[in-house]
Amino acid sequence: MAVAARKTKAPAQAKAAAKPAKPRSAKAGAEKAAGPAPSNIPVFSKDEDLQAYREMLLIRRFEEKAGQMYGMGLIGGFCHLYIGQEAVVVGMQMASKDGDQVITGYRDHGHMLACGMESRGVMAELTGRQGGYSRGKGGSMHMFSREKNFYGGHGIVGAQVSLGTGLGFANWYREDGRVSLAYFGDGAANQGQVYESFNMAQLWKLPVVFVIENNRYAMGTAVNRASAQTDFSRRGVSFGIPGEQVDGMDVRAVRDAGARAIEHARSGKGPYILEMQTYRYRGHSMSDPAKYRSKDEVQRMREEHDPIEQVRGRLTRDFKIGEEELKAIDAKVREIVNDAAEFATHDPEPDPSELFTDILLEPAQG
Repeated sequence: MAVAARKTKAPAQAKAAAKPAKPRSAKAGAEKAAGPAPSNIPVFSKDEDLQAYREMLLIRRFEEKAGQMYGMGLIGGFCHLYIGQEAVVVGMQMASKDGDQVITGYRDHGHMLACGMESRGVMAELTGRQGGYSRGKGGSMHMFSREKNFYGGHGIVGAQVSLGTGLGFANWYREDGRVSLAYFGDGAANQGQVYESFNMAQLWKLPVVFVIENNRYAMGTAVNRASAQTDFSRRGVSFGIPGEQVDGMDVRAVRDAGARAIEHARSGKGPYILEMQTYRYRGHSMSDPAKYRSKDEVQRMREEHDPIEQVRGRLTRDFKIGEEELKAIDAKVREIVNDAAEFATHDPEPDPSELFTDILLEPAQG
């Protein structure tokens, strides 16, 4: 019956292919940004909500400060802010274990902070100072920390997916029990190398979790105008890779799904795909005015689905934490961020003699 039904629809499909259908409005794509309706969302303890609140707030305040510094000309080049998407990386890090690796694209400051990298080092790299994680030579899109198992920050769209799969291969080969978390966006999800990576990861049952941060607009085009299959959790179906859609604005849902996916990969069952349905409040980069969506849409997302405000609401409602305590947390976070900005604006720039260092790995002597 199913085959017959597909055959009878074929002529109509061919006709539709000859004349592209009128794209749906960008608003239609954004309506799903809050993710699927919550069901069986786990309850966080007071300490877990406080941890999530502090970590997401640090990312939010850091990114706000980075935006200010970019506007003042203290940060050059490209700068992609993570404001609105904080629950994704914080929830995933809550689900991961020490030793698990993280690799992502160029919207990477939040991932660095969630991995435990110091605010001073991240901000110094943004301003091109020698105290930065890449010694002032990588900038916003290219910094790393072997100590924190953070492997970038990559400026080429989708490049981190194959590299993250390579990290998974190394884990599999060494049998070290680690899992690689490879983050990429809805725009990068259409890159060919992503599917080559899917195939290899499933073929060898590599311990990789592919985290698709679907913020609905890629570089500025709504998902439903750029992708034939807008359910990104199904992108691995032809390879036999399981996946699920997650409310990426709820840190509890993210941690819950992340724990399942990571355990699947760690236990030798191969890769897993998580589509995090999230939303960025700012433009694609600091140079993007984001005129492809309305201010009302952004404001509605902030009011109804903000990941930090959701946690704040639970802290005050369920755990009776007062405004003074929450203000104290915010003050401490701002102190950390302001200190990072102060350090980054006074730290020396790399000496010109360092121009050609850190390019090639020097061979071991003896």
